[in-house]
Amino acid sequence: MSFVDHLEELRWHIIRAFASILVFGTIAFLAKGFVFHDIILAPSRTDFLSYRVMCDVGRYLGSEGLCFDDMGFTIQSRQMSGQFTMHLLVSAILGLACAFPYAFWEIWRFVKPGLFPQERENSRGAVFFVSILFVMGLLFGYYVVSPISINFLAGYQVDPTILNEFDLSSYISTLTTLCLACAIMFEMPVVVFFLTKAGLVSAETMKLYRRHALIIILVVGAIITPPDVISQLLISLPLMLLYEVSIHISESIRKKDLKKLNENNTI
Repeated sequence: MSFVDHLEELRWHIIRAFASILVFGTIAFLAKGFVFHDIILAPSRTDFLSYRVMCDVGRYLGSEGLCFDDMGFTIQSRQMSGQFTMHLLVSAILGLACAFPYAFWEIWRFVKPGLFPQERENSRGAVFFVSILFVMGLLFGYYVVSPISINFLAGYQVDPTILNEFDLSSYISTLTTLCLACAIMFEMPVVVFFLTKAGLVSAETMKLYRRHALIIILVVGAIITPPDVISQLLISLPLMLLYEVSIHISESIRKKDLKKLNENNTI
């Protein structure tokens, strides 16, 4: 194929990817009541699943400290076009999140024919693992990190006379940032896989800099979560687990490459 033909092929893959985002975004836009009441605003209410689970755990341990009767804040829209703008933004974000597996598959279909046979063999299942890790990170951010962060920020007061009345845009920005940040960071094993294949990362290097990685993960956790220890640990522990999994992935790739090299030398 000529360069122009490649561009034409890429154009259609991008169009189909954006079309999928548009379709899911339109569905989210039309399902306004369900999207906002049952998804976006759910962590702002005491009947949210995560809060109910925390309350059940607290009662099992004989403590009522994990039960919330009131979130202690209200959400407002202070701009004339605030709710409509947030409606569009939320629809676009949900469209991207829902269409991500298909959109990534479309881009992968364009990239895959340009790989060598060995590279194609090594990257089998890339779409599946990228998608499943993205969804796991998204759910972890939504059901674990976001509720604890929102509860901390909502209950924080420098003086009892100051009321917590948050703007809708601020609430949605906090929720989406936490969820998308978790979804992206959960892609660590896939990133390490490809970096190892490219010879840029090795298990030995990751082990050597394990302590440095721990500090970086704690710093990242502090940046994207409120300044409380529980939230930072909740996001840091899964990332450290993913880091250890990434080390094992890098080690297994190295062993397979050495085995193939020895077989080729024997032949």
